[in-house]
Amino acid sequence: MKNRTILQGFEWYLPADGKHWQRLTESAEKLHKIGINCVWLPPAYKGANGIEDVGYAPYDLYDLGEFDQKGTITTKYGTKSEYLECVQALKRAGMEVYGDIVFDHFMGADEEETVSAIKYRPDNRTIPTSDEEEISAWTKFTFPGRNHQYNDYIWTWRNFSGVDYDDRRQDHGIFNFSGKGWEPEVDHENGNYDYLMGCNLDMEYPETVQQLDKWGQWYQRLTDIDGYRLDAVKHIRFNYFVDWLLNRKKEKGKELFVVGEYWHGNFEKLTNYIDSSGTLISLFDVPLHYRLYEAANSDGRFDMRNIFAGTLAKERSEWAVTFVDNHDTQQGQSLESWIAGWFKVHAYALILLRKAGTPVVFWGDLFGIPTQNVNPVGKNLELLLKIRENLAYGSEMDYFDDPDVVGWIRTGTFDREKSGYAVVMTNALAGAKNMTISAVHARKTFVDILGNNSTKVMLDETGSGMFPVNDGAISVYVNEEIVEKLNKGVTDIFAEK
Repeated sequence: MKNRTILQGFEWYLPADGKHWQRLTESAEKLHKIGINCVWLPPAYKGANGIEDVGYAPYDLYDLGEFDQKGTITTKYGTKSEYLECVQALKRAGMEVYGDIVFDHFMGADEEETVSAIKYRPDNRTIPTSDEEEISAWTKFTFPGRNHQYNDYIWTWRNFSGVDYDDRRQDHGIFNFSGKGWEPEVDHENGNYDYLMGCNLDMEYPETVQQLDKWGQWYQRLTDIDGYRLDAVKHIRFNYFVDWLLNRKKEKGKELFVVGEYWHGNFEKLTNYIDSSGTLISLFDVPLHYRLYEAANSDGRFDMRNIFAGTLAKERSEWAVTFVDNHDTQQGQSLESWIAGWFKVHAYALILLRKAGTPVVFWGDLFGIPTQNVNPVGKNLELLLKIRENLAYGSEMDYFDDPDVVGWIRTGTFDREKSGYAVVMTNALAGAKNMTISAVHARKTFVDILGNNSTKVMLDETGSGMFPVNDGAISVYVNEEIVEKLNKGVTDIFAEK
């Protein structure tokens, strides 16, 4: 089986032109050709901000760009029919498709309701700042534009545990509905981080759970999706998704790939969630992202031996979904921690060319972010994708024994003749690393496919060699015959003779 490689198929600042599903459909064959075999699509349903909504302010889960609601029929990305065609086009091209699910909150209610609530401190939701009082909350969702098609359920305050606005007093605060309380099995940031935004879904209310399951059944059947990206799981009861996912897997009749977003830099928080959620959900390796960010911004002072210390890639590799940047870390976003361009190829090599974790390539790195004048990472990222697809096999050995210059090898396998390579990188001055790839490659010549170093490394009878790297650079040494093809303009440089 080829290595799983996911594309995050969007970035925050895509044009709100309703054309993205079409763009992805047209790009399906190209994406697969460059080494992508899975695509994570953005939330497909109508958001509170209409055509401008990226998808994380869900209004109507059943409106995939079909009904005139929130001032638009189409979503930011297109219509329902275009979405379904996009999913099928990606599948036909040989890729799995993952849907983005936001079950933490609803936003953009149609009507107000009067409800008793208690106000809490925003920085510590365990400390009330008011007695029980009536507030006017936007919590009733009737979806008039859909007019009961697909589902006739009306969502009211009973489906939610809190809001952040009392319209009666124009008071922006954190309000918990009387008798509800906050869910205890969530992250303890801010005392209790059950509440994030909008109308907070109450997973203790049976009808909420039932309706989300009904929608999941409808969505799974409609799309035949291959997996899910779950938003904001640290704010949702840790074991909530167990039944929901087991039901979807049963309906699919096969395994689903599932990754949750638990944004925290402490890997122990993440491993606790993996256990609490029944090991059904992988998590984004947020600690690794922050290691990469620190290494890129430390002027060479970061100790590269520790790049994987305290990360999911090291501690729970089978459940780690690694990434360099995403829509939340982009410049101008709430979790901004954009990794500097000089270190991007280093960072992608650290997730694409290693055994640990399932890597995600960000749309903005592959195609650029025109609104922010961010260029694509370029041909070296595409080379890393093809190396992962064709050469990243066999055993792995690390040479993380220097604070600046580190490296690792993959031995390759017999059934993939030219597989295997050596990676060496530094965040400071130039250096070299003596590494053994495998005796299978004895007496072969290896060269840097990225072209950053011109040295030809002749391996000895054990498959060992001295692999150099330039100042602040990365080199990936592969069988010379592959690079010779590349230099001659051969289209498929990894094809065997």
